[in-house]
Amino acid sequence: MNPTLEQEKLQFPTSLGTSTATEIRLLGQDLAADLMGKVSFGELAFWLVAMRRPTAGELRVFESVLVALADHGFTPTAIAARLTYLSAPDSLQGAMAAGLLGGGSRFLGVTEDCGQFLAATLKAHKGGLPDTDAEWDDLALNAITTQRAAGKFVPGLGHPNHKDGDPRTPVLIGIAEEEGLHGPHLRLFEAIGRMSEKALGRKLPLNGAGVCGAALADLGLPPELLRGFALLARAAGLLGQIAEERRSPIANEIYMAVDRNAIYVDPKSPTAPDEN
Repeated sequence: MNPTLEQEKLQFPTSLGTSTATEIRLLGQDLAADLMGKVSFGELAFWLVAMRRPTAGELRVFESVLVALADHGFTPTAIAARLTYLSAPDSLQGAMAAGLLGGGSRFLGVTEDCGQFLAATLKAHKGGLPDTDAEWDDLALNAITTQRAAGKFVPGLGHPNHKDGDPRTPVLIGIAEEEGLHGPHLRLFEAIGRMSEKALGRKLPLNGAGVCGAALADLGLPPELLRGFALLARAAGLLGQIAEERRSPIANEIYMAVDRNAIYVDPKSPTAPDEN
């Protein structure tokens, strides 16, 4: 068979981006004529995943989430990016990637973990959504006790620094309320906060990563992709961290502080750290 004819039969369908010698198409739009200067980056990011343009209210909530997750100072992700840049200043992409790879169950990943936990709880609930706060509290209490009985933490509960409340949480809930987007995931998340003391014996704050997951789930975004939005937000923060590292370096001090204070411990010594 003629190779040219065989090649013409190949098709790789996409609803995202394509290009020709004279045009770039994205989401069915002319990139240069229809999108550039007319669509914000946040709107485009939402559109690329949801395959629909967000409403003004949805965009406000979505971009509030991105702002809330962009940077938190010298977190492990930021330190990893700075140290990688120290080691390989010729590889900006490596430094960015190092920071993003640290997005997991303790940092950044909580956004997705919380969204999935809330979505699974709502899906498993029989008889429709609760009507009253008391009913939401019952659902939340059962969700917490079931999760803890399985030996798992409740994602979105607690914060290492903001013991008395994460300042992002009430603000994002308020924005969602103002835009008419205070949906079932946020309702359940709030109830989990109210029931934490009854279920666990101590009241724990609802953290910002968790409320971001609840808000994104209420926007109808796939819970299994929520970590991607957290990473999208943190990419901006990491670029800022690397830019500051260039202006005012600290990575070498971090490295030397650890290196100069490293001590050898005989693994056979009774005082050696327990491997378990």
